[in-house]
Amino acid sequence: MTKTSEKRIIAMIPARLQATRFPRKLLQDLKGKTVIQRTFEAAESTGLFDAVYVVTDSDEIFDEVVNFGGNAIRSTREHECGSDRIAEAVEEMDVDIVVNVQGDEPFIDKSSLQKLLQVFEADSKMEIDLASLKTPLSDSDEITNPNNVKVITAKDETALYFSRFPIPYPRDTNANVTYYKHIGIYAFRKSALMDFYTLPMLPLEAAEKIECIRYLEYGKKIKMVETSVKNIGIDTPEDLEHARKILG
Repeated sequence: MTKTSEKRIIAMIPARLQATRFPRKLLQDLKGKTVIQRTFEAAESTGLFDAVYVVTDSDEIFDEVVNFGGNAIRSTREHECGSDRIAEAVEEMDVDIVVNVQGDEPFIDKSSLQKLLQVFEADSKMEIDLASLKTPLSDSDEITNPNNVKVITAKDETALYFSRFPIPYPRDTNANVTYYKHIGIYAFRKSALMDFYTLPMLPLEAAEKIECIRYLEYGKKIKMVETSVKNIGIDTPEDLEHARKILG
């Protein structure tokens, strides 16, 4: 296994059955395998993790993962977000770094994940609580689309804020600002994830419906890593057809 350190690193794939925009999408057929199987196998094939798990509140998804030979964990509580679901699953595990892989992104890019894990290798003072990905946006429709979460960062690439609104607001159109989309793949220190689990949601997170804002509201440090790789998520039936074409 290709590992970047002696830390114990695992991938967790939170999986809900009834997604708002595309219910049951994780169990849809993607060229002979379900979307969740494709995602699980893609994460496992990177060789970056000591183990890969799917954590779900759905009996159907749990059974599907077990049937294809994957590691499945059944949530015992109701959760508002994927981070809470993962935190419950890892609470008693002896792990250092937990990577949240989205269940609807079967085309995982190994190089991007390596960059996330390298953040912790370079963080000798252990100041970074979590790392995540961003990618440039240039199309105006993509920038204004509220389904694309935007992020702005400080000079050291730590996150200042996330929003579904275009940030920064282009009052000066000559400012030559680059807009960045937040890609929802996270690498957490376990301690930061457990803190998230015990801290209540505050108004900014509630308003935007963006869970990583909670970390900022409580003073956690998020390092953003730029990638040019356009992760392909499956949020709609049209996305699924696109993914099928990619696989040929």
